[in-house]
Amino acid sequence: MSNAALSRPDTGSNKGSNSGPNASANTGAIWSALPLPAFVISRRDSVDILHSCNPAAEDFIATSAAVVCGLPVFDVLTLDAANHSAVDRARRTQSPVIIRDVEIAASGQPPIYCNLQLASLEEPAEGVLMLIAPHQHVGRIGGQRRVNAAANSAIGMSQMLAHEIKNPLAGITGAAQLLSMGLSGEDRELTDLIVEETRRIVALLTQVETFGDQRPPQRLAVNLHDVLERARRSAKVGFGAHMQILTDYDPSLPEVLADPDQLLQVILNLLKNASEAQGEGGTIRLRSFFERGLQVHGRDGHALALPLHVEVADDGPGLPQHIAENVFDPFISGRENGTGLGLALVSKIIAAHDGWIEVDSHPGHTVFRLSLPMAPTGKSPKRPDTRKAD
Repeated sequence: MSNAALSRPDTGSNKGSNSGPNASANTGAIWSALPLPAFVISRRDSVDILHSCNPAAEDFIATSAAVVCGLPVFDVLTLDAANHSAVDRARRTQSPVIIRDVEIAASGQPPIYCNLQLASLEEPAEGVLMLIAPHQHVGRIGGQRRVNAAANSAIGMSQMLAHEIKNPLAGITGAAQLLSMGLSGEDRELTDLIVEETRRIVALLTQVETFGDQRPPQRLAVNLHDVLERARRSAKVGFGAHMQILTDYDPSLPEVLADPDQLLQVILNLLKNASEAQGEGGTIRLRSFFERGLQVHGRDGHALALPLHVEVADDGPGLPQHIAENVFDPFISGRENGTGLGLALVSKIIAAHDGWIEVDSHPGHTVFRLSLPMAPTGKSPKRPDTRKAD
């Protein structure tokens, strides 16, 4: 979102005619037709005042602009205190501020989760434009920050069963292999099928166990490009050998605060998905860049900046429409024989890092974006020494 000049409109009789910009007829029409709630905030006596709002905003707060304009904006909209400073930050830095997964309430209504975008304005003086995107209006799919209780319960039970099932499966595999030594022809094919299918089940159970692992990540100061290059090299000699993998790295990026092994697992999973989506070959692009503005709530409840971004993009067929909205949920898969745990595990790992993942997908272009926090400046944390004493 770029800076724009907005002025208080002339009074009119139509709904919303006194609640948006009137720089031109086209601007006024766009403002009135904008489907997202939009508010213009001004500054008066060191207080953020609601200057104007569009018709969608009137619907959102269930009150007309004539009633609320001139009131302190946080008397009209209820946000947690950690996000109040975002308006001033957008004004001070003259750059957009984006905050994901914010609880916003209006006019005594229950709070709902929204994405919030703020940008400074030339008019009114010290003005800020606030766009609110309730989750049903969000165009890109954000990774879930928490797995619901039912999914957690199912995964916990699956993890327990997985461990118990793997032992008899090992016996079945061994018995089938012994039988195959004295067989030939179609009988040998049947025992080979038993071995192949039991191994596939073991692989699925291992994924369930991994997903159910509740241990927190061991977060260190990590060079992001070291992780990306390890993943790229691994993909090129394995599952992604048929793909062209291009890179566009920002060499000036500071270190990321992450568990390097878990972050590697995330990148490998995204590369594997992109490769499997294009069995005949295609292009994957790995990009890293620095961009301020995105914040989420950390596990301690405070706002946390996520300025480090990684994109894994491919030119494949895109996500199937029937799973697009739930692609990060457990057991949702668009591939035959897919487990539906890969992207759920990716989302779980990123959430444990206080990060954010989102996907934008249509035929010919799919991009997963990871947003992560910087490592604190100063001495880098080290991985604890787990070796046993002699």
